[in-house]
Amino acid sequence: MTDTPHPDTVLIVDFGSQVTQLIARRVREAGVYSEIVPFQSAEEGFERLKPKAVILSGGPGSVPEEGSPRAPEIVFQSGLPVLGICYGQQTMAAQLGGSVESGHHREFGRAFMTVDAPSPLFEGVWSVGEQHQVWMSHGDRVTQLPDGFEVIGSSPNAPLAATADEARRYYAVQFHPEVVHTPDGAKLLSNFVHKIAGLKGDWTMAAYKDQAIAAIREQVGDGKVICGLSGGVDSSVAALLIHEAIGDQLTCILVDHGLMRLNEAAQVVDMFREHYNIPLVHVDASDTFLDALEGENDPETKRKTIGRLFIDVFEAEATKLGGADFLAQGTLYPDVIESVSFTGGPSVTIKSHHNVGGLPERMNMKLVEPLRELFKDEVRALGRELGLPEQFIGRHPFPGPGLALRCPGGVTRDKLDILRQADAIYLDEIRKAGLYDAIWQAFAVLLPVQTVGVMGDGRTYEFVCALRAVTSVDGMTADFYHFDMAFLGQAATRIINEVRGINRVVYDVTSKPPGTIEWE
Repeated sequence: MTDTPHPDTVLIVDFGSQVTQLIARRVREAGVYSEIVPFQSAEEGFERLKPKAVILSGGPGSVPEEGSPRAPEIVFQSGLPVLGICYGQQTMAAQLGGSVESGHHREFGRAFMTVDAPSPLFEGVWSVGEQHQVWMSHGDRVTQLPDGFEVIGSSPNAPLAATADEARRYYAVQFHPEVVHTPDGAKLLSNFVHKIAGLKGDWTMAAYKDQAIAAIREQVGDGKVICGLSGGVDSSVAALLIHEAIGDQLTCILVDHGLMRLNEAAQVVDMFREHYNIPLVHVDASDTFLDALEGENDPETKRKTIGRLFIDVFEAEATKLGGADFLAQGTLYPDVIESVSFTGGPSVTIKSHHNVGGLPERMNMKLVEPLRELFKDEVRALGRELGLPEQFIGRHPFPGPGLALRCPGGVTRDKLDILRQADAIYLDEIRKAGLYDAIWQAFAVLLPVQTVGVMGDGRTYEFVCALRAVTSVDGMTADFYHFDMAFLGQAATRIINEVRGINRVVYDVTSKPPGTIEWE
C-alpha cells in the first residue's frame, strides 16, 4: 500500500475474518491510521509500515490444527502493544506458551461479559463487576493463559473472554469489539490505540489532504497527468486533489463508453465546467465500446474488455495532448485489500475491478492513485475538505463498467436503451419520495429473461426489470433498502407503462454478503 509510512500506524494482521475491515475503520475513526496486511505477508508489512501497535484479527482457522496461521514472531519481539481478537487471541495465546482447545461450547452471537479486573482497555468505559453485551463468534477457546496474563473479563461460555499482560501491553479478547453488536467496542479499540499505545488522534482528512498533495508532487514531478473522470465522487475527488497538487499538469478526460445513465455524460461535463477551471476533454467512444461488447455474456470478459478499451482511449487522447506520463484513477482501499485464504492457497477472486484487475500490463503510463488508502466515506470527507459541492459528494456510486454490469447476459444497444429508461424512472421516483440520500446505491437491472404478459388485449413477451437499492456505510457490507410496498408498486407501474420492452418488475432483497451490490 503506502510507500511512505504514516508516522503513527496500526498494523492489522488479517487471518481471514469477514469483519477485518471494520477493525481498520474503527481505528481510523479514533483518528489513527491503520492498514490491513494478510498474515502471509505480515512480516514484510511490519517492516514496511513501521507500526506503533499491532492488532491480530479474527479468522475461520482453528489454532489447534496443524498448519493453521500464526502471527510473525517479530510482532512479539518488537515490544509493541498487541491486541488479539478472537482467532487473534487464540494464536497469541498459543504462540506465547498458553493452550487452545477445540470442542468446547461454541458461542455465536450476543453474550454478556463480566468485567473481572480493571484495565486500561476498559478505562472510562467499563467498571469491575459490571456486565456488558459483546458479540461472540467462536468454536475454539483459550484454556490456559501464557505466563504474565490475567483474566480481566469472563462470560458463561468463555471464562477467558478478555485477558491482559499489562507489563508487556498485550491484550486479547474472545469477542469482536469491531462490530456494532458490541456496543462499546469502538471505545475499547480507541483505548487500545490512545491509552495503551499512546498514539495521538491526529489522522484527519485535513492532514491526509496535505500528505496526499505532497506525495502526488513527489511522484509526478513535472510530468503530465490525465485523469479519467466519471462524475462520481471517487474520480471527482481524485481530480480535485491532483489539480491542487500540480495545477495545469492535469487534464481530465471523460470517456462516454455508451454505458452511462440517461444524459449523464452531458450533465457531468456541464457540472464540472461550471464549478472548476480544470482542462476537461469529453470523448464519445460509445461505438468502440459497444461494438466490442456486442453480445458478450461473461462478466469478467466485459470488465477486462472495458478496462482495455479505456486505456486505448486514454493513450490516444494522451498522444493528442503531446504525451502524458501518468494516468490517475479513483481506486479505493476496499478495491486493493487482498482477500485472505487462511489455508495459504490462492484466494478466490469474487470479481476483478476494471481499474484494478482489468488494466492491461502493456499500459504506457504509470498510475497515480491518491485515494488508494481510503474507504468510501473517507473519500466523501476528503471531498468536503476540498470544497467539492454536495451534488458530487452525495452521488450514488456508479461502477466504471457502467450499465454493462446491469445487463446480465449479452450486451446490446437496444437492451442498454431499455435499461437506461427504466433506471431513470426508478431514480426519479426515489428522488420524488425524498429517499435518495437515505440510500447508498439504487439502480435497475435488465435481466436476460423474458416473460409473458398482457397489455391491453395483446400478449407481450418482454424483459424482466429488477430493482436494487441498498444501505451501507462503505460498500463492504450492505442491506437491501426496505421500501414501502406502495413505492415499489408506483415505480413498477411507471416502468411498465413508460418503457417499451419491459413487462415485469421485481425487487432484489439480497444483502451483501452473500450477494454483491452489483449483479455482475
